[in-house]
Amino acid sequence: MIAVMQALRLRKRGQKEMPVKKKEYLEFIAQVKEASGIASLTPDDSGLVSVRVDDAYNVNLQFIEATEKILCFVEVAELPKDASREVYRDLLIGGLFGKDTAGGYFALEPETETVVYNYSFDFHKAAEDVDDFISTLEKILQLCDIWAERIKRDLSGGDGSDEAPPRSAPDSHMIFA
Repeated sequence: MIAVMQALRLRKRGQKEMPVKKKEYLEFIAQVKEASGIASLTPDDSGLVSVRVDDAYNVNLQFIEATEKILCFVEVAELPKDASREVYRDLLIGGLFGKDTAGGYFALEPETETVVYNYSFDFHKAAEDVDDFISTLEKILQLCDIWAERIKRDLSGGDGSDEAPPRSAPDSHMIFA
């Protein structure tokens, strides 16, 4: 009854009531912001959080209300228009069954040729343990470091010598232990 009264008051003032799910997501992001100490973790009106991390990655979090998932997408590298076949091949092979992507996947933003790593979190599982969510984000960034080096090597025509980064990424059990 109280919720109905609040909704009526909001409608009278011309405001829309925020869906409970989105409200929970915003509360969760506030907890992540406090626990991580990252002051710029502020969602926009649509719930999108976009933050630059270590001056290397743009990390984005978007709540998908219909599926109750949090989509994490990280801009990993920008490819030149004439990037070699080897770069794309490496990304596709690494993504086979999530073998080298810890269950996430890569996509290519067509206008900027930016390689984007995507990972989907179950909102309820993430909300149960904010510290674990932050730890998982850190592991995702470690994975992105590995892939940024692999892409750089592939773009430079590297030969896979001892100087190259490891050809494997953290296993999915490393991300969700």
